[in-house]
Amino acid sequence: MFWWILGGVIALTLFYVAWTYNRLVGLSKRADGAWSDIDVQLKRRWDLVPALVEAVKGYARHESSTLESVVDSRTRATQAASVPQRGDTERNLSSAVGRLFAVAEAYPDLKASRSFQELQSSLVEIEDNVQYARRYYNAVIRDLNTLVQGFPSNLVASAMGFGERPYFQLDDAERAAPKVDFAPPAAASAAAESKPGTP
Repeated sequence: MFWWILGGVIALTLFYVAWTYNRLVGLSKRADGAWSDIDVQLKRRWDLVPALVEAVKGYARHESSTLESVVDSRTRATQAASVPQRGDTERNLSSAVGRLFAVAEAYPDLKASRSFQELQSSLVEIEDNVQYARRYYNAVIRDLNTLVQGFPSNLVASAMGFGERPYFQLDDAERAAPKVDFAPPAAASAAAESKPGTP
């Protein structure tokens, strides 16, 4: 009887170890795939930034400090290695791009140009895709880290070489693409004057 019980315990233990290991492997693969999706979108944004800089430079060449800030932020973003570093550099790049769009606000011809509008539209699409990919990635990382930290699954994770992974942290308020009003100045003024209570 003892040997039957012992055999059952060993079988259950081996089953649990195998089940936990397979979950860890599956979550790790999903995390890798989710990060790859984020990486693709971020690289799309990196490719878009030079075109934005050139578009603004054509109308606001004297805004050299803002233009250089965007270029420098992009360079740092492309050189970041770890996930936390990527988060920091991408936040800085978002801030720099936001300042670039603030400059564009002062140039109606630039805002009205089709090429600039297409670039802005592409940026909004990329930013939305980054947010969706980031949420999925962080959800997978949460599940993986829970398994790595929890008992007794942490014993299996430690024995098999699985560790916690960092979340991809971004401030949604900063990460959101700058919203540029493409309405012509005259139309915008008329709209403002038509609002109740407008002086």
